[in-house]
Amino acid sequence: MKLAMIGLGKMGANMVRRLIRGGHEVVGFNRSKGIVNEMVETEGMIPAASVEEAVQMLTAPRVVWVMLPSGQTTEEFLYKIADLLQPGDILIDGGNSNFNDTVRHAEVIKQKGINFLDVGTSGGIWGLSVGYAMMIGGDPAVVEKIKPIFVTLAPGEDKGWGCVGPNGSGHFVKMVHNGIEYGMMEAYAEGFDILRAKKEFSLDLHQISQIWQYGSVVRSWLLDLTEAALSVDQDLSDIEGWVADSGEGRWTVFEAINKDVPAPIITLSLLRRLESRQTEHYAAKLLAAMRNQFGGHAVKKAGE
Repeated sequence: MKLAMIGLGKMGANMVRRLIRGGHEVVGFNRSKGIVNEMVETEGMIPAASVEEAVQMLTAPRVVWVMLPSGQTTEEFLYKIADLLQPGDILIDGGNSNFNDTVRHAEVIKQKGINFLDVGTSGGIWGLSVGYAMMIGGDPAVVEKIKPIFVTLAPGEDKGWGCVGPNGSGHFVKMVHNGIEYGMMEAYAEGFDILRAKKEFSLDLHQISQIWQYGSVVRSWLLDLTEAALSVDQDLSDIEGWVADSGEGRWTVFEAINKDVPAPIITLSLLRRLESRQTEHYAAKLLAAMRNQFGGHAVKKAGE
């Protein structure tokens, strides 16, 4: 099949590589031309100088896949592309959009007679070799029309992908997926921190991670990635303890609150990421000051 990919970040570019190697023709557009030139030279991607040109290179029914940062950028491109397409064409948002925005986007785009799919995509830099998990929201009949695309990107023909519900559901499921990911990562991080703190045992954290990879109930791909990181440097001396969040963990927590669903693990894992970015822990200072005020407890002065 032939399709256009708008946005060639790390994941978008690797998805194009997998599609082309799987026998599909891909027209690619990206604001930064460096990656476009690279993909043309190494993969045989068809370059487009603009979104308009990318659409013009396709034949009906056209398939355009957008892989851009969530928010205003995605919204602008989705509506711009929708104005260039014709009824019966297919427009896909494969980025990490907020599902509420996706529902709104779908309503606007479908009024033009254009089929819209939201595809929550997971796989990161490893997707190129092992395939991408795809949670699809939209009309199952539309998904079936472009099934070869999903089969090529997925880990297997009937593995790691599927239509989970109407528009918005794909991004909703991906949002919760990322929330779970936050909690799992935090649990591993805390566990290895406890192991490292037991200095008198001189534990080899890399060895332990390898042992847990086989037969253990806590084995997982995240553990495999942890083992890979520890194999380089158990002390992680070149890494600062500053952890970003993509936004989907926050959205998961917001939705849990909106639906009165207790989600303490996911919520705390998000708060731990926020805490990691504090260079000055004012709250901790205030706690120390209060203890000093009511009990005369000692405080540690700055610089001591």
